[in-house]
Amino acid sequence: QVQLVESGGGLVQPGGSLRLSCAASRSIYSFNAMGWYRQAPGKQRELVAARTLGSLTNYADSVKGRFTISRDNVKNTVNLQMNNLRPEDTAVYYCNARDGENDYWGRGTQVTVSS
Repeated sequence: QVQLVESGGGLVQPGGSLRLSCAASRSIYSFNAMGWYRQAPGKQRELVAARTLGSLTNYADSVKGRFTISRDNVKNTVNLQMNNLRPEDTAVYYCNARDGENDYWGRGTQVTVSS
């Protein structure tokens, strides 16, 4: 059973930064892709950023230029650096991993952007 555990969420003021991490219970290189999704109250879950095994990246238009997805080979994590945060970035952020057969999800971490 694959486990994904998110960390790094919290409360931040507009314009601030947070770094989310997703720790996987098996090698991050065993997945075809890993990424971050978010879900705000009353809204559907949406893709924020994803990175394939071959290092191709995909970002939601709303976060381009502000968020960066990366891998940490030593810690076996996938990270999301979030800069210049806005109130509309407030949501629960979920880590996702995919292999050829399955889709895995973490439990989520809350990010709140408010003054």
